[in-house]
Amino acid sequence: MLLSENITLRKVILTFVTLLCVQLSHSQNNFSSKNRSFKVKYIQDFIQLDGILDEPIWEEAESASDFWEYFPVDSIQALKQTDIKMLYDDKNLYIGITVYTAGKNYAVESLRRDFRAGNSDNITLLFDTFNDGNNAFLFGINPFGVMREGLVSGGGLDLRGFTISWDVKWRGESQIYDDYYTSEMIIPLTSFKFREGETKWRFNSYRFDTQSNENSTWARIPQNQNIFGLTFMGDMVFEKPLGKSRTPFAVIPYINYLTAQDFENDVSTNDFKFGGDAKVSIGNSLNLDITVNPDFSQVEVDNQITNLTRFEIGLPERRQFFIDNNDLFADFGDSRDSNPFFSRRIGIARDTAGNTIENSIIGGVRLSGKLNNRLRIGFLNIQTEADEANEIPTNNNMMLAVQQQVFSRSNIGFFFINRQSTSDYDFLADEDRYNRVMGIDYNLISQDNLWSGRAFLHKSFEPGGRIEDLSSGMQLEYNSRYWNFFSKAVFVGEDYQSDLGFIRRTDIFKGIFSMRRVFWPKEGIIQNHSIRFFPNFIWSPTRNFLNTDYTTRLDWEVRFNNLSEAQASFSHEYTYLLDDFDPTRSDDALPLPGEQGYYYNSASFQYRSDRRRLLSYSIEPTIGRFFNGDIFSVEGGLNLRLQPKAVVSMNFRYDQIQLPEPYGSADIWLISPRFDLTFSKSLFWSTLIQYSNQRDNLGINSRLQWRFAPLSDLFLVYNDNYFVNTFAPRVRSINLKVTYWLNI
Repeated sequence: MLLSENITLRKVILTFVTLLCVQLSHSQNNFSSKNRSFKVKYIQDFIQLDGILDEPIWEEAESASDFWEYFPVDSIQALKQTDIKMLYDDKNLYIGITVYTAGKNYAVESLRRDFRAGNSDNITLLFDTFNDGNNAFLFGINPFGVMREGLVSGGGLDLRGFTISWDVKWRGESQIYDDYYTSEMIIPLTSFKFREGETKWRFNSYRFDTQSNENSTWARIPQNQNIFGLTFMGDMVFEKPLGKSRTPFAVIPYINYLTAQDFENDVSTNDFKFGGDAKVSIGNSLNLDITVNPDFSQVEVDNQITNLTRFEIGLPERRQFFIDNNDLFADFGDSRDSNPFFSRRIGIARDTAGNTIENSIIGGVRLSGKLNNRLRIGFLNIQTEADEANEIPTNNNMMLAVQQQVFSRSNIGFFFINRQSTSDYDFLADEDRYNRVMGIDYNLISQDNLWSGRAFLHKSFEPGGRIEDLSSGMQLEYNSRYWNFFSKAVFVGEDYQSDLGFIRRTDIFKGIFSMRRVFWPKEGIIQNHSIRFFPNFIWSPTRNFLNTDYTTRLDWEVRFNNLSEAQASFSHEYTYLLDDFDPTRSDDALPLPGEQGYYYNSASFQYRSDRRRLLSYSIEPTIGRFFNGDIFSVEGGLNLRLQPKAVVSMNFRYDQIQLPEPYGSADIWLISPRFDLTFSKSLFWSTLIQYSNQRDNLGINSRLQWRFAPLSDLFLVYNDNYFVNTFAPRVRSINLKVTYWLNI
């Protein structure tokens, strides 16, 4: 009876929220009604890419100028202006940029492609080619001609929808003068996806100016919105409609030689692999990616993390094959508690001892893009290899996703996921033969970004069937200049399972409410400061809604005009342990007993200095109670720029946990120095050292990369791992890998 009432209640809540979201979508004014615009002239002239705007045709181009200041205030024209001109022909979009500055003392992170923008001088351009306010292509360049490209999804509401891991071929150069610099870009139209016959794209540009301590945008954006958000944009109007874009067929083969020594198991490996990817465009709007025997050894090693929780930690996807249109697959459900698709699950498995190991991918295909201006589709199918020695079956991993835009920027999405073993094995239990998940989501983005939210309902299917195999949730956020309200409710049934997803825990009903008040002083050193109240409660439905966790947190955050930031927090927490748990993860420690509740308080302070400086730092100490004991933690980092050739950084974390006898206490260290050298815009060397006594590991990853042609690389990668306590070697390897991007 209780179960039936709970399901009925969830249906009522989801129906109410959906109706509310529909009403909110109708209630906003048209976000494009105040657009700025400029014309993009069609040409047949030749433009030499040298960063110098000396071709006469540039004089005939209209300008996107009169930038607005975004920081430190958003109410005046930028003090240092920017002028952007665009031209195009049947193959390329040509962009000429003049950036006025206070001098030549530019802050540059390095000469490596895909730099971080926020702490250096650069300009970025955003192109919403389907005029939907949800997705955009990003291209950026700095005074030294270093380029970056990326994708923005989900309207740019938060950093989850921002990635610079996407790669595409284009060219750019810059020239530095006394009080300005100029840049030229040549971007093939095949780098974009757009509708044939289109006459305009939505466009915006944002710029970071470290010398004047000013950030500016072409289309004016209020400071409570992200600078890369897609709500406030103008129009670039093409002189004649765009034609059919013939994207070249791209083939990206690789060869890789690996030699490795596993000292722990006394096993040597010498392996030669080859394979590759192919990229095929279907019309102007769909991408077909094909991979055969892929190898991801060039991907940087994951950052180690100290984990004091009972749950798994999700790490970001960095593999190029999964990046393009990734939001179409990954942005279902709740990213923290109930994400049905997490691409990093593919190619990873557990051996007979429960250790995480690589599970080789045989091959796969990925189709994604738009069928029309409002309908997106995604299909993914990847086959993984069997590893019978570790009792890992061969699996087919499939996902189908469909997303229909409704109203101005909202959308309704449907997905179906299937993970299925394609062979029978003696070690494979019947209940593990397959796992299927299907669901529907409604995502709200109002026309002016004042309201956003979502509602979802998902169900999993396994052999034999289960009862509590539903996951549902809803969230709603109001974000204005002075107030931010956020509420969320998530239910994850005890039997809900997604083998290709990220589910931190099941059997929960979670409720969150956040209220934040922002203050904007008119003068002084403070740019803005805010107070936030944040309660978070979790109950266990199968235990008569036993309250298993809650956190009540009060934050004060301040941002200074010199770009430094500070935050002070106080938290009151309660945890009811369902099982025994040792937060120190020590081999010989007695775990805290389960079926018992723990109350604890803590206070923390965080400060991050101005990242424009050659030397910047951050520090965050925390002190308080921890379960039935005490904790003192300090986390921070140092960053030294020897621009433009080198960056030396070190992140660290120390946790001192003192629990009463007979339970475990520990001093946990995580130290990660990193050295990045960029000898030129095509030759890079990076070394990351990670020491973690919690993981009993000292790891060294050193990688030399030579970009001998556009998006074509030679990698020489050295990995070494040691046990911390005995300083004995664990695993050592050397990779030599060559990839080549060939357009046919």
